[in-house]
Amino acid sequence: MPDFGSWATAWWKPILFVIVAGHLTNVSVTLFLHRAQTHRGVKLHFLAALPMRLWLWLSTAIVTKEWVACHRKHHAFADREGDPHSPLMEGLRNIVLKGAFYYRKTVRQPGVLDKYGKGTPNDWLERHLLSPLNWVGILVMLAVDIYLFGFFVGPLVWGVQMIWIPFWAAGIVNGVGHAVGYRNFDVKDESRNISPIAIWLGGEELHNNHHADPHSAKFKAKWYEFDIGWMYLRLLSIFGLAEISYARR
Repeated sequence: MPDFGSWATAWWKPILFVIVAGHLTNVSVTLFLHRAQTHRGVKLHFLAALPMRLWLWLSTAIVTKEWVACHRKHHAFADREGDPHSPLMEGLRNIVLKGAFYYRKTVRQPGVLDKYGKGTPNDWLERHLLSPLNWVGILVMLAVDIYLFGFFVGPLVWGVQMIWIPFWAAGIVNGVGHAVGYRNFDVKDESRNISPIAIWLGGEELHNNHHADPHSAKFKAKWYEFDIGWMYLRLLSIFGLAEISYARR
């Protein structure tokens, strides 16, 4: 076990930790929240889903039902009145910088969770820990970061973790992904593929591909594109930890 603050002894250790932890968060969002829970393109085994659920509890305080409801509503009203986070409706700058606020506003609207959040986990873990005590997870993460990096660097690392999803998911994917990039499919909304090599955001960079076929567990559509989230799902399926329900050919 590392000594108190020992991971702050070199400048690169906190940076590497943030990058690895951030990627784990992105992967948990795209595989568990997005592809499995929201669109049902894949069924994750409990042993695969559990660590993702716990990591999201620690690193984001996201409540599964709320995230799923917000994203389903986004697909129902993409880039028109009713979309929770469209840069066309609210402006790109507002979505990039304040995407998380639009998320909170949407999930607090009466009836949204009941209408769009159906089918999400309702087990003991969700009812007694992950949903009602979602704020506890990020405090545990703060304690872990302080122990690993000390009283000065630890809170800085934690702060970056806390703004990770609001910026990269709520801001970049939902904002830039509907404003800048290329399109493989002429869908009714303004979704764009940010990059054909989709690694940093777990595959979410292929946003136009996803909007063209939301149920697909695979976001890649062209031979030159790479969806790292799909690669992870294929690896999980080899070990019986994921069952692909549907993937575009």
